[in-house]
Amino acid sequence: MSVESNNKLSVSIVLPTLNELDNIKILIPEIIKEVEKINDLERYQIIVVDDNSEDKTENYLKQQLKETPNIFKYLIRKDNRSLSESILDGIKYSDNEYVIWLDADGSMDAKSIVKLITTQQKNKTSVIIGSRFIEGGGYKGIEGGNSEGIISASKHVYKSKDSVLGLILSIFFNKFLLMLLPTGVKDITSGFISINKKLIDENIFLDKNYGEYFIYLVTSILIKKQNIIEVGYICKTREHGESKTAPSILKLVIRGLPYINAANESRRVLKNAHKR
Repeated sequence: MSVESNNKLSVSIVLPTLNELDNIKILIPEIIKEVEKINDLERYQIIVVDDNSEDKTENYLKQQLKETPNIFKYLIRKDNRSLSESILDGIKYSDNEYVIWLDADGSMDAKSIVKLITTQQKNKTSVIIGSRFIEGGGYKGIEGGNSEGIISASKHVYKSKDSVLGLILSIFFNKFLLMLLPTGVKDITSGFISINKKLIDENIFLDKNYGEYFIYLVTSILIKKQNIIEVGYICKTREHGESKTAPSILKLVIRGLPYINAANESRRVLKNAHKR
C-alpha cells in the first residue's frame, strides 16, 4: 500500500452552537476553504448542532444546506440545552470514520482544524487534541504560557467580546486540574479533538454540566491505552456575540466544581485501572 493511500481519511467536523450566528457565518466558509486544500482527504462533512438558538441560526443553516448539500448537515435540538449532548448528537449524526469537534465561537479557527486533520492522517491510531498549553499554543491570540504572556493575553481579551475573568480562570484552573490528574495531557479541558468514533463511549457525554465531559473522555482514552498527540493552536478572541463563561467569580466557582469532581473521579478510575 502506498503512503498516499495511507493518508486517506474521512472526517466529520461537528460544531455545537448556541446563538453564534455571526461567528458561524464566518467560520463555516473558512473551514470549507481551508479543508478543501488538504491532500489525500477522502471526504469530509460539516455538521452544525444548534441548541435551539434565538438568533435566526436555523435560517442560515437551511441556506447553507442548499448551497453545499454534499458536505453540510445540521440538527436542531429543541429540548435540554447541553454542550456535551450536542456534541454526542453530532457524532451520532456523522457519516465518517473520524470526528472532530470544536467551539463555534471562532476561538478554534479553520487552519487549526487543518492541523488536527493532517496530524490525524499521519497517525491513524492516535487521538489528536488541540492544545493551548504546549509549544505552538496560546491564549486568546497570544502565544506562550509565562506571566508576561498571560498579561498580554488579558489586555488582548479586554478589548474583545471575551471575558478576562474567564481567560484567567481557564489558564490557572487547567493547571490546578493537572495537579489533580497528572495524565501527561497538558490541555485537559481542550474541547478540540480528532478521534476515531469507535473509541468514543456515549455515556461520557450524558448528564454533564458543561465541558467537564472532556476530562472523562481523556481518561477513557488512556484506559484504552490509546496514544494521544497534542497539537498546539492559538485560541482566538471572540469577534461577535457574548461569552458563555460565567460572569462572576461565584458562578465561575460553581461551574468549576464539576471539573474538580471529574478530575478526582478520573484519578481514582485510572489508579484502579493500573492495578489490574
